[in-house]
Amino acid sequence: MAEKRQYGGLQPGAKWGPFTTRLPGVHVDVSWPVVIQGSIIAVANGGALAPLMMEFFDVPFEVAWTTVSIQAFWVWAHTFLFGEPHVPGWITPALPLIIVFLGGFTPGVEAVHAMMALMITVSAIFLFFAVSGLGDKFNRLVPDTLKAGIILGAAIAAFMDEFERVQELPFTLISAWIVVLLIMYSIPFQKIPSGKIKALLAANALLVGFIVAGITGSITGEIQFDVQWGIFVPQFGEMFTTLSPFGVGLPGWDMIMTAIPLALTIYILVFGDLLVADSLIRDASKNRPDEKIDINYTRSHYSLAIRNIGHLFTGGAFVPMHGPLWTGLQVFVIERYKQGRNIMDSIFTGTTNIFLLAIPLSFLLPVMTLLLPILDVALSLTLLLTGFACAYIAMNMVTTNVGRGIALFIGTLTALEGPEWGLGAGVVLYILMMGIDRKNFNLRNKEDTNKNEESQM
Repeated sequence: MAEKRQYGGLQPGAKWGPFTTRLPGVHVDVSWPVVIQGSIIAVANGGALAPLMMEFFDVPFEVAWTTVSIQAFWVWAHTFLFGEPHVPGWITPALPLIIVFLGGFTPGVEAVHAMMALMITVSAIFLFFAVSGLGDKFNRLVPDTLKAGIILGAAIAAFMDEFERVQELPFTLISAWIVVLLIMYSIPFQKIPSGKIKALLAANALLVGFIVAGITGSITGEIQFDVQWGIFVPQFGEMFTTLSPFGVGLPGWDMIMTAIPLALTIYILVFGDLLVADSLIRDASKNRPDEKIDINYTRSHYSLAIRNIGHLFTGGAFVPMHGPLWTGLQVFVIERYKQGRNIMDSIFTGTTNIFLLAIPLSFLLPVMTLLLPILDVALSLTLLLTGFACAYIAMNMVTTNVGRGIALFIGTLTALEGPEWGLGAGVVLYILMMGIDRKNFNLRNKEDTNKNEESQM
């Protein structure tokens, strides 16, 4: 039996420095429903990075899949090793922008060095704000209009990439898109009376999307399954030779400088993820006074820096990079957590159990070969949901017509030309169009809008 906490106290664990390690079965209970669902989805979604690594880094599938097992450990480390209360994942909102960034380099060593440079600069930013504690202040200094433009750029880049991909698997992807969007965002679906079937679908939207894609793809002949038995032998040697600093060396300063604009953009996106994660946890805490959940931005920054640098030296260049939140699974855990202690004893019962079997499952050939034909689907759904979420978040961040126009301009320029153009032109345009005092301008803009509306009545 796992250790029990006092009512209203912190979940027990092994504390070291700012971190607390909690192991399933030792410090938290094992929840098999969470383990089974979470691990299958984690392996399927984690495998989505394989096509990207094959495309940009020019490595065979076996090397790309080897990295899947490495990233599974560093994702899991966020919660079980460092004690973060979030369900972690990639820096998914940045993925479309990273794809645009890598597209400017020759596949192979040059692209690997570019990705390494980005990982190093982003990790350095995490570390700087962890040591200085200035992360929250920096986030407040960035105007909402600029943030909205950056986030909208991620949405536009995601949609552009998927409109190209759909030409390869039209029936498979469109059917998966419709099903997942219907379950996650459809207003008519939300109005359906709550029940076990609806709850099951809502908690496993991605898994349902994979199943629908597999059935549709098989019927139309767009995908074929060839399930094999056995154990996958990871290609660690070739992975270190082709993807790690030990094999291809570290990137030069020129590459580091090239990565800085995108790194700053990514940091803004990550801080947004942290705010979303913490708002979900605070909302859940209203239903669960029995547990105190420690939210600590400094610890989160240290964790993100260690995870990304740790992956760089153990698994090499990693396209999506490690972030603080997997929104879909975080919501899944939160909803179970709200149901009471008899359903989920601690928030960490959910976060530490989700990835418990992800590593061993990734080495089973039946699992790997079953998922292989739908890896493009997994990547497509990841980018589609990222684009959808980024779009409505960005649109809600700006309240003036001028602000919306600037955000769209920044987003389009960022998606088409890269973050250095989006940030640079965006700052200049923001100062010229909005002025330095955002609050006063927004007030004036609202008054002008109201006058215009009155004159048209």
